[in-house]
Amino acid sequence: MKKSNKDGVDRRKFLKAAAVGGVATLVASSGTALAQQSLAASAKVPAVSPRDPDPPAEVEVLTLDRTGSDFMVDVIKTLGFEYVAANPGSSYRGIHESLINYGGNKNPEFITCCHEESSVHMAQGYAQVEGKPMLVLAHSTVGLQHASMGIYDAWGGRTPVFIMIGNTLDATERRPGVEWFHSAQDAVAMVRDYTKWDDAPISLQHFAESAVRAYKISMTPPREPVVLVLDSTLQEGPIPKGALKIPKLTLDGPPQADSASVLELAKLLVAAENPVLIAGDCVHSEEGMQHLVEFAEALQIPVIDQGRSFPSRHPLNQLGGRALIPDADVIVGLEVGDFWGEVNADRDIPRSSRSLTKANAKIVSISAMDLYTKSNYQDFQRFQQFDMAIAADPEISLPSLTEAVKRLTTDDRKRVFQDRGAKFAAAGKRALERARVQATYGWDSNPITISRLSAEVWNAIKDEDWAGGLYFDYTQWNYDKFYRRAHGASSQGAGDKAPLAVGAALAHRKHGRLYVNLQKDGDLMYAPGVLWTAAHHKIPLLNVMFNNRAYHTETMHIQRMANRHQRGIENAGIGTTIVDPNIDFAKLAQSLGWYAEGPISDPKDLGPALKRAVDVVKRGEPALLDTITQPRG
Repeated sequence: MKKSNKDGVDRRKFLKAAAVGGVATLVASSGTALAQQSLAASAKVPAVSPRDPDPPAEVEVLTLDRTGSDFMVDVIKTLGFEYVAANPGSSYRGIHESLINYGGNKNPEFITCCHEESSVHMAQGYAQVEGKPMLVLAHSTVGLQHASMGIYDAWGGRTPVFIMIGNTLDATERRPGVEWFHSAQDAVAMVRDYTKWDDAPISLQHFAESAVRAYKISMTPPREPVVLVLDSTLQEGPIPKGALKIPKLTLDGPPQADSASVLELAKLLVAAENPVLIAGDCVHSEEGMQHLVEFAEALQIPVIDQGRSFPSRHPLNQLGGRALIPDADVIVGLEVGDFWGEVNADRDIPRSSRSLTKANAKIVSISAMDLYTKSNYQDFQRFQQFDMAIAADPEISLPSLTEAVKRLTTDDRKRVFQDRGAKFAAAGKRALERARVQATYGWDSNPITISRLSAEVWNAIKDEDWAGGLYFDYTQWNYDKFYRRAHGASSQGAGDKAPLAVGAALAHRKHGRLYVNLQKDGDLMYAPGVLWTAAHHKIPLLNVMFNNRAYHTETMHIQRMANRHQRGIENAGIGTTIVDPNIDFAKLAQSLGWYAEGPISDPKDLGPALKRAVDVVKRGEPALLDTITQPRG
């Protein structure tokens, strides 16, 4: 007997309805609802799981009308973004859809990330190569909380990153449930202490002006992250009638040292007998590196290179140059992040310090950092008193300073400079030879020493157009171009190295450069999903693991505390080691789409493995070698 379906839902109708938009369409009786159902099916809208905590509302009538997010894309395209890194979120669904469809997923191209922290770190690595921001999208309150560590690292690294987050300010327009948890009255409050500027535009014209303003502020030294809040109603609502204007972006020129200060410093340096130059993160281009070289050579002044701003094999680049501080009569620092730490010695237990400089030494700083300082987060280091403090961008100030030095240099002083240069060239050569001898200690050890690992990697990539190398043995590598610098300036938080490397490799990709990264094991486990991003977007990158199976710096801190209390160091591995089980990073990388080998602990296996990995990267794919290393380099 045929069963009655009077009080139930017909199975065939249920399945048909579910396929085109969900059970909600079953109860719709109007022609409009049926039209929506048909349009949704033709558009291949995927079914939404009833367990989804944040499902879309009922399918709406399709329209060709442009919404506010389209205009936002028009604005974004004028700012020159190449990429937008994001983990998807419903609070910015309007701008997401406009970027990939209306904007053609080009300039910016969408880079899919598995974590918002990785999105920001990628943008940080990209910006430190390209010298301009990358766009990041984050999902309202929860996405910004995930992104906050990346933002803090970019803040500490003085790096321009442009973040946009979604939010629904009007409470009457929030969807029930999740959207309330993901909205806020002041969405940026949680990161305001470590961003340079933020705004929450309430109109499209407001957005256009604030977007251009934010880019300009982010790019003005000291460069820092900025955040804009994109209201969902503004994204998804219609574009109002009337003319909307996109302001022209005009960047501020970097602040240059005033002529009086330049002349005073030039006189001081020309007259000095034992000057020392500390080069921090002071150049941002190949031209800037050449300016720095010309300045150093004009004085034949020894250089302590903190930020890999100076060619590593230049005769004036002094390894262990801090030993020069006690005899220096003039010490000049260019964008030195911790000047006090360079001219003082500190002791950990008990905590104490002493000055390294002689009483009459003149200390001079050229830095843009004093132009913008906030109070809560202590990224500005201990206060150092100066005889001269010039608030300016060193790179833009160096040519005028060099010219002033040359004008003031007599033939007699030139001879003094030449003798000084010859002395430091010889000293630098001796220091390099000592470093190379020291690098051979434990050469055949198993696990591998960092010095042996550095030498093997250098041998594998030295004939390529390479970049990177952070944490490898600096003495063995020839950093002869600005772009070769490894980019990792940050607040020194863990978990940033892997996404920084992916972002930097993305920036180098269009130039055809091979980017190599020494990847710490504990760091990679914070957000290994960034490996998938690199594989998915075909970002060529060579990751060589620094896998000592521990958070070894923390292990040493526990050892130090235990020694202080005479309790022995047997338990120092509790809470600090990454063993039992050992992580198989090769299998991890392979599961996320990478070519990978390992674990490799015998140094004789390094050369062949590196050759295979380099070949993979040269054909445009990421590769990882899981190398098991000594606890310390």
